[in-house]
Amino acid sequence: MSAEGPVPAQAPIGSSPEAPQPAAAPAKENGVDRAAENPGRPSRGQQKSWLMYYFSAVLRRHTKTKKAGQLFSGLLALNVVFLGSAFICGMLFNGMAVTLTDVWLLLATLKVLSLLWLLYYEITTTRKSRAVLHQDPQAGPIWVRGSLVLFGSCTICLNVFRVGNAVSHADCKSHLELAFPIIQIMFVSVQTWVLWKHCKDCMQFQTNLTRCGLMLTLATDLLLWILAITNDSMHHEIRAELDTHLEKSSGNLSSFCVCINNTACLVFQKGSLMLYPFNTEYCLLCCTMLFVMWKNVGRHLAAPARPPPSTPPFRLSGVLGPLLGLLALVAGICIFVLFQIQANGPDIARRYFTLYYAFYVAVLPAMTLASLAGAAVYLLEERELDVLKNPTRSLDVVLLMGAALGPMGIAYFSLVATVATHPRRPLSRLILAYSLLLVLQHIAQNLFIIGGLHRRLLCEAEPARRSSLLDLSQDLRRAYFHSYSRLNWKQIVLKEIALFLILCNIVLWMMPAFGVHPEFENGLEKDFYGYRTWFTIVNFGLPLGVFYRMHSVGGLVEVYLEA
Repeated sequence: MSAEGPVPAQAPIGSSPEAPQPAAAPAKENGVDRAAENPGRPSRGQQKSWLMYYFSAVLRRHTKTKKAGQLFSGLLALNVVFLGSAFICGMLFNGMAVTLTDVWLLLATLKVLSLLWLLYYEITTTRKSRAVLHQDPQAGPIWVRGSLVLFGSCTICLNVFRVGNAVSHADCKSHLELAFPIIQIMFVSVQTWVLWKHCKDCMQFQTNLTRCGLMLTLATDLLLWILAITNDSMHHEIRAELDTHLEKSSGNLSSFCVCINNTACLVFQKGSLMLYPFNTEYCLLCCTMLFVMWKNVGRHLAAPARPPPSTPPFRLSGVLGPLLGLLALVAGICIFVLFQIQANGPDIARRYFTLYYAFYVAVLPAMTLASLAGAAVYLLEERELDVLKNPTRSLDVVLLMGAALGPMGIAYFSLVATVATHPRRPLSRLILAYSLLLVLQHIAQNLFIIGGLHRRLLCEAEPARRSSLLDLSQDLRRAYFHSYSRLNWKQIVLKEIALFLILCNIVLWMMPAFGVHPEFENGLEKDFYGYRTWFTIVNFGLPLGVFYRMHSVGGLVEVYLEA
């Protein structure tokens, strides 16, 4: 009766026996009406709602923490880049107040800090078994890591030559000129090893510290790249001394630092000039890989499902694309060798410039038409676009568009200089056609590559990125010798176009990467804009152009494999 006591107190006089029904109102307010939908489990809905609210709050807190960590680390990198850029600009515009030695001291400090953090990252990931629970299969494909090792090895060789050059001029070189390349060798070696091993990591331990360390290292590489493209003192010092060695006897070098061994100095100087472009490419490549690692910090991924490999029969089909690409590759190598061996006098150099630009005028239209044909095939295929968020693919698109700005900028500046000076000369006409075709080729190739990267695969499960050279070679062989009876004509055309563009981009990468720079040496644009202005434009655009060709090869390989 005590349990029913409150009910008459709340019920009006003369109420029916069903008067206790209003007592159900508080029950509904407490969620009992939800339990009525699931009889026998009155508190399950209430517990589930609480858990959902709790976990949603945790996720919101995790998202805010991640954004705050990214913002703080990004601001750290931005401040470091601004400080270093201020030092470099001070050296360029007021070399007496801010010297190259001051810039070297700043960069040496940043490299030492980055080196210590890279070693700490390696130790942390080795000792903490749960530091890296996931790996991004899209990050660090084998062509990127192979390029990293190639450019890193060339950068180490470059600094070895710098050490040798400093030792050969020990009487007139400072100790910092010897210490700076040694620190660079250590930094490049450790960074290459860490990026090769951990470029796919999704770090889950000390995320904010990891983000700051990655951004500090990225800022250091970016400053090294800025110094390499703006500082021409070493380059011109070697050029001047090298020309003096070739024209005069070794005893008439009063205006230069005397070398102990002339033969060794010539080797070091020529090696430095040959390997100098690889330093800029290495810095850009490291910046992209560090940025992907920074985006993957704290990221959780599901285990990727990979379809079982198949071994299709060997059928030699579709040789048109590789054949045309090999012809372009052989022709480019011949022109490159001809320049390196014979282009010394002014007459030979002018003939080489004509041959160089004529080669580009012949190759660029073919590449443009092939890219446009591939983009047209995309429209005929009617394949759905993959609109899912993918940090690696988004970065690939940004890098393609951003790196293309370098050679396109040079082309537009050359276009204006050619039209304003002597547009009717044969060489000027070739330069004019080369500039226009270069812009069109970059636009068309970007459309083809970006369209291919955003096409949804025919299979439901997306294959993982290749993690070794063996996997990549097997996938390429499997894709190329796939039974063409199972492929339609559209897929065959896409594979032919991709192979042709891969070989063409390789030869267009090789020529400027190994020191062939007619844009600076032909003299037309240099006389029009002035030496320092044109030197800055070329030094900014050429490394981006070399990086664009290298990055295009990787994108075209992905387009070929997924066609």
